[in-house]
Amino acid sequence: MSETIRLYYTDAKLTNFTSQVEAIESHAADGAICLAATAFYPTSGGQPHDTGSVGDQRVVDVVVRPDGRIWHQLDAVPTVVVGDTVTGTVDWARRFDHMQQHTGQHVLSAELARLFDARTVGFHLGVDEATIDLDRPLSVDQVSEGESAANVVVWDDRPIEIRFVTDQEAAQLDLRKPSRRTGPIRLVEIADCDLSACGGTHVGRSGAVGVIAVSFCDRYKGGSRMGFVCGGRALRLFRRQHQELTRSGQLLSVGPDDLASAIERNQRERRDQRRLIKSLQTRVVSLDADALAVDGRLVGSATVVTASLHGHDPKSLKAVAIELIRRPGHVVVLATDRRPVGVVVARAEGVALDAGDLVQAFLATWPGRGGGRHDVAQAGGLDADPADVLRVARSLLSERLSG
Repeated sequence: MSETIRLYYTDAKLTNFTSQVEAIESHAADGAICLAATAFYPTSGGQPHDTGSVGDQRVVDVVVRPDGRIWHQLDAVPTVVVGDTVTGTVDWARRFDHMQQHTGQHVLSAELARLFDARTVGFHLGVDEATIDLDRPLSVDQVSEGESAANVVVWDDRPIEIRFVTDQEAAQLDLRKPSRRTGPIRLVEIADCDLSACGGTHVGRSGAVGVIAVSFCDRYKGGSRMGFVCGGRALRLFRRQHQELTRSGQLLSVGPDDLASAIERNQRERRDQRRLIKSLQTRVVSLDADALAVDGRLVGSATVVTASLHGHDPKSLKAVAIELIRRPGHVVVLATDRRPVGVVVARAEGVALDAGDLVQAFLATWPGRGGGRHDVAQAGGLDADPADVLRVARSLLSERLSG
């Protein structure tokens, strides 16, 4: 069998057609059919496949095989037989979206090459946005200039011509990218803008692209990767961003134009608040330490402070403990007031006690996790009553400090 006739090559707007079934592949739950001619575009050249239906069955994928035959993957076991004449219907919304994006890519690539000698070396048409890879990095100003120039071409509504030439004829033409194909070569020409070898689907005039909006341009493999949206995608992107800007403005009680200054003001206020909170936390730690020091009891030559503190996490417990051991001769064991218990053990410089050993003693009694230095150590995740932890702590300290 010969290669599948590609109806979309000459008429990208064709969405309904009839053709003969030439081959069938059936599987347990689905299958595929090959037609003599098709308007369905198969995934290739960075452009995704069309979807639609053949007869009453959905086409969910379209692929071209090395022999040039195009296969239509169905969502169920084929109900047709070889030789049947079937009607195919291409999903126009998906097709037109791909036409807008692909033509927009040609325009954008051509203008970037003309202005900055930035050559497109890769193209991907994704679900939400398309990307092109360029062989050189671009500045922010260059991206804006290229985007503006591309939209001038769009709004000029220039005619787009599809034609076929031989490979010898193509070699004599000023193509944006030389073609390596042999035999007949399909060319897409955008008047006074671009001439490229391409097998994809395109709009008939540049104005149908609508608008080209660059969404990002990042450095990538020594060059750039640029994201963009065209036509309907650009409109949907604008709507989403406008809705988010409006919602954000409402949250800050400002209009979209004042949003940036309102965010800057909020950030300054947050920084001031964080500094104030840090100052207050330091003050609270100092006050807690002062209050606890009053209840310290003498064990041997050390002053021992043990307590369970409400509303403290292990981090703040440690801060209070470190503040307490600024006092000479002090030993501190502080615990959280609920299960699982967190414990901090700390001792002042010169006190003959290993805080890490005491933490290991806790872990031998109640499984948990912990560790630390000789002067400050912590344990956490102890499945124990805080009062029991402190009782054991006082007993251990009495043994180790009284001698």
